[in-house]
Amino acid sequence: MKDLTLPFDKALLDRIVAEHPTPFHIYDERGIRDNARALDDAFSWVPDSTGTPGGFKNYFAVKALPNPHVMRVLHEAGMGFDCSSMAELVLCERIGVRGEQIMFTSNDTPLHEYAKAQELGAVINLDDITHIDYLSNGLGMPELICMRYNPGPLREGNVIIGKPEEAKYGFTRDQILQGYKPARELGARRFGLHTMVASNELNPDYFVETAVMLFELAVELKEKLDIRIEFVNLGGGIGIPYRPDQTAVDYQRVSDGIKAAYDRLIKPAGLDPLRIVFENGRVITGPYGYLVTRAIHRKDTYKQYIGLDGNMANLMRPGMYGAYHHISVPGKEAEPADQTYDVVGSLCENNDKFAIDRPLPRIDIGDYVVIHDTGAHGYSMGFNYNGKLRSAELLLHPDSSVTKIRRAETLEDYFATLDVS
Repeated sequence: MKDLTLPFDKALLDRIVAEHPTPFHIYDERGIRDNARALDDAFSWVPDSTGTPGGFKNYFAVKALPNPHVMRVLHEAGMGFDCSSMAELVLCERIGVRGEQIMFTSNDTPLHEYAKAQELGAVINLDDITHIDYLSNGLGMPELICMRYNPGPLREGNVIIGKPEEAKYGFTRDQILQGYKPARELGARRFGLHTMVASNELNPDYFVETAVMLFELAVELKEKLDIRIEFVNLGGGIGIPYRPDQTAVDYQRVSDGIKAAYDRLIKPAGLDPLRIVFENGRVITGPYGYLVTRAIHRKDTYKQYIGLDGNMANLMRPGMYGAYHHISVPGKEAEPADQTYDVVGSLCENNDKFAIDRPLPRIDIGDYVVIHDTGAHGYSMGFNYNGKLRSAELLLHPDSSVTKIRRAETLEDYFATLDVS
């Protein structure tokens, strides 16, 4: 079952809000650090290039939470970064992360972004077979290259990513088998293999099956092309239990299943040691972020509405995907959830709703309304439609002190790219 507790109570919120007005996203540093350690511990058996345990790394998907303060916390915890754009590469550069601590997994990529990735020494993960020549002709082939495999009908996706054969990402199976040889002829000497076929998946066996798929392909590449894969990137996609009745993925169960497949497939093929990496974002920070808002209006028409000082510009997922996010009302934890509300924002769009027909305690004007699990794809998916301004971001430290790690936008920010004279 999902843990519904908050890392702060109403009294602490009162102190925070005295300095940082709502709405804001706040991230629990202790929770993030503990979670990062748990993932690392579960995969401590993974060998490095010498065969010594310690070859595992999660490349945090920067798109989930592109804030340098959080990224520093994660880097201290041993994580690298998965980037998919120029801005994300520059974020890494500005916090002093370079080299193979960065995985550049992009698509429809302009040459200048590949150039930046090469400048930083990032691992370049190609999305299409035509990009072998595109990269080589434009910049030269790096020594280390990775390729993204899309298994198409050979593998099921899930509701977020959909059918792999309808996804715009990656090489087909035939293209993967055709791609490594020309890359080697153009100068590549080290090789990785990547896939990403699910998002927000809660079935732990799914990730074991993904590992089996890549292990088998790595063996085939060695047997048919004499290409030795140095690492497999199993992608991300480990989900989080947004709903109260859902259960978090057990890292150890995933690890045990992958190790059994490694011993069965990789060792007999002579591919040991083979490093294993992930690029999870959502599961790393998602459960440790909260959108803190206040109720500013009640409306009773055909339904009961609670209007917040936050809106869809602060959290797009419920309106865009119909996604569930749990809601707490600090100070009223012991009260019965005997009211049914649509919890809404002020955007001129009827899908600007954080919850529909949600049973909650009675909410009064001024009450805090805290929306859970906004630590990934929350602030980062914000927008300025209707001229709405994005909120501040705060970091809650283990000693209960708080640092503002991004200020709220102002009207001056909104108009900065316009000539309104």
